Amino acid sequence: MTLQVILSVDIIRPPLGGIGHYALQLARGLCADPAVTDLRYFSTYRWLTDPESALSSGPSLHQARRWLPCKPQVALLYGALQSRWFRRQVERFPDHLLHVPNFILPPCANPTVVTLHDLSHLHYPQFHPRERIVYLERYLPQTLRQATRLITVSEFVRQEIITLLGVTPERIVTVHNGVDPAFHPYSSIELTPVLSRYGLQAGSYLLAVATLEPRKNLGRLAEAYGGLPATLRQRYPLVLVGARGWLTETLERQLAPLERSGQLRRLGYLPQEELPLIYSGAQAFAYPSLYEGFGLPVLEAMSSGIPVLTANRASLPEVAGDATLLVNPEDVDAITAGLERLLTDQAWRAGAVQRGLQQAGRFSWARCIKETIAVYQQALEG
Repeated sequence: MTLQVILSVDIIRPPLGGIGHYALQLARGLCADPAVTDLRYFSTYRWLTDPESALSSGPSLHQARRWLPCKPQVALLYGALQSRWFRRQVERFPDHLLHVPNFILPPCANPTVVTLHDLSHLHYPQFHPRERIVYLERYLPQTLRQATRLITVSEFVRQEIITLLGVTPERIVTVHNGVDPAFHPYSSIELTPVLSRYGLQAGSYLLAVATLEPRKNLGRLAEAYGGLPATLRQRYPLVLVGARGWLTETLERQLAPLERSGQLRRLGYLPQEELPLIYSGAQAFAYPSLYEGFGLPVLEAMSSGIPVLTANRASLPEVAGDATLLVNPEDVDAITAGLERLLTDQAWRAGAVQRGLQQAGRFSWARCIKETIAVYQQALEG
């Protein structure tokens, strides 16, 4: 079957979050697959010949909206105008399937596939900007009715969408995310140039990678870390990597004492080529998120050959398998106890590294692309 595809790539913009990485890997993988005979990229208001160029573009309309008043109303107006323009552009290619990898499908007559990553806006609306909730409430029901096929990135979320949103099971397919081959164990010689740039040494820090926003549960992580023995905190400072997100006022107050004492280092958003080495150089990785549709950092950490602590809820056990310490993310004492074992139990650590590498080996972007193309074929046949 000949596949002609339009891929919406407006989410590919710096700083890349999990969905941005997913869309970028789709763009790269579909372009290289011989089953796709024509691939076109549309971003916000223009066609792109190379979606990678979006990573180096200047401030976008999305970023400009942050500074506008009446954000919920602006979000709806922006969505309506963008949808209208998008539809006019896509209708020029009626034989192409449209894939939107970021929740909301603009109205169009083409066969369509949409990726839904999670339902966090239903479970934790207080952790999202108000304009995002308004936007999803307005446009997600329309997307669910219109899409030919739906993809989700974990079986956990697939079952939630069936149960909570009433989508029939045959319309939604689980296609797990993959992991970039750049995430693997590195030698100390390979690590030193990048780690020294940030004043780090291999095996001498506890790592957390997450956008700074409430759902990532970084406040409880900081509190739990503060409960560790002083000798451990001195030996293994907490290193936090990630862009600033939203609703961070409380988190800033929680992080400040550890940062003032030198027990917390914030590196911000790092270049993608440096991130695998920062992972590999860590003594361990902590990710006690309250809710994830997939949890890509857990997969990246396991691939990097470091022990992982994560939450025992949502999709995280599905991704982690039996390779990690699973804890109640709302129990600070449980997180503290887990962190201590994560850093000090050498027998468990050695087993966790091997189990993590095996578990991570089950996920790849090549498999994700292959299974995504299979969904395209289902959508066209349907």
